[in-house]
Amino acid sequence: MEILKRTYKWYALYTRSRSEKKLYRELEEKGIEAYLPLKKELRVWSDRKKWVETPLFTSYVFVKVSNSEYYDAIKSCWAVRYVCFENRAVSIPDSQIESLKLLLEDTNRHVELTQNTLKKGDHLEVTIGPLKGVRGELLELRGQHRIVLRFLSLGCCVHADISMDEVKRLKIPVEINYALD
Repeated sequence: MEILKRTYKWYALYTRSRSEKKLYRELEEKGIEAYLPLKKELRVWSDRKKWVETPLFTSYVFVKVSNSEYYDAIKSCWAVRYVCFENRAVSIPDSQIESLKLLLEDTNRHVELTQNTLKKGDHLEVTIGPLKGVRGELLELRGQHRIVLRFLSLGCCVHADISMDEVKRLKIPVEINYALD
C-alpha cells in the first residue's frame, strides 16, 4: 500500500483590520503552521514612549498548509480570504519565507516595507522631517534611503538621506507648483 505524501505550501491570508496576532494565535492553537513577521517600533504618546511589535505586513498572516488543511486555516472570524490572483490562491515559495525570516532575525538591521515605486523624473515633496515641504525633481535613487533632488528654483541638486516613505509624488510638475506658491 502506497502512502500519499502531503504537499505543504505557503499562502498569505488576508485578515480583518488589526487582527493579525489574533489569527496567528488561533492558527497555532489549531496546529497549523503560521508565520507573522513582526517589526519593533517606538510608539510615542503624550505621556510615555514604548517599544511595540507590529506586523511588517498589515492585514497578512502566512500559513503553510496542505490541501486538507487549506479550508481549516480560513475558518476563523479573523480571516477574510486567501490572497488570490485570477481567483486562485497564490502560493509563496518556501525560499521567500525563509529569506524573510532570516532578514528579520538580524536585530542590527532596520527593516522597512514600502509600496512606493518612485522613478527618475518624478516630482516629489518631502512630507516629514526638517526638509518637510521641500519640492524637487528626483534625479537618482541610491538605495532605499538616499535620493538626489533637483531644485529648479535654486538651480542646484541636493543629496539627502530620506526614506521613500518620507516623500510623496506630486501630480503637477514642480515648476507649476512653484508658480502657484
